[in-house]
Amino acid sequence: MGHLNHLIEHFGYLGIIIALVGGIIGLPIPDEVLLTYVGYNVFAGKLVYLPSLLCAYFGASIGITLSFILGIVLGAPFLHKFGPKLHISGTKIDRTKKLFNKYGPFLLLIGFFIPGVRHITAYLAGINNYSYKKFALFAYLGALLWCFTFITLGRLLGGNWVYVGMYFSRYSIYIIALFVLGVLLYFSYKRKRKLLKNASYD
Repeated sequence: MGHLNHLIEHFGYLGIIIALVGGIIGLPIPDEVLLTYVGYNVFAGKLVYLPSLLCAYFGASIGITLSFILGIVLGAPFLHKFGPKLHISGTKIDRTKKLFNKYGPFLLLIGFFIPGVRHITAYLAGINNYSYKKFALFAYLGALLWCFTFITLGRLLGGNWVYVGMYFSRYSIYIIALFVLGVLLYFSYKRKRKLLKNASYD
């Protein structure tokens, strides 16, 4: 917690960017804790909401893009060789590969909300030669939703922001399930509206 406070106190918005770039690449930085702490600082009046959100999004986007580029340039051997040094174990890599094969690019979006997965999805997208356009569509939207969710939670909870990390690690699977269900319902609703609209023109 001390190093996060140091980054915010001494570097302000730049500290948010630096921390998230490192955290997304795989450095041992508790990203959800950082984001909710940023939200708490907004609540306390030390930071402003919109610049904080933009800096967090910028940092997360840089981190995920660097991971994607490393996946393209250095491939799977890099991930297996240096992954453990970045706290990315072989078990995490294998688990994420299975999820990636099952959900494809959609995992780039929801992977931000799954501890131990978001660090690997962009590497795998690069290793699998995803186009930048395909990668960006899912990854950057996921980064925005993730930053918005946790900074807003920290801002709303105020002094109780510290409970977010604890509950998220315990109930993350249920949170993800609700999130995925919400996305599916949204797209189902949009598709139904489109079909009804087309039918009305016939």
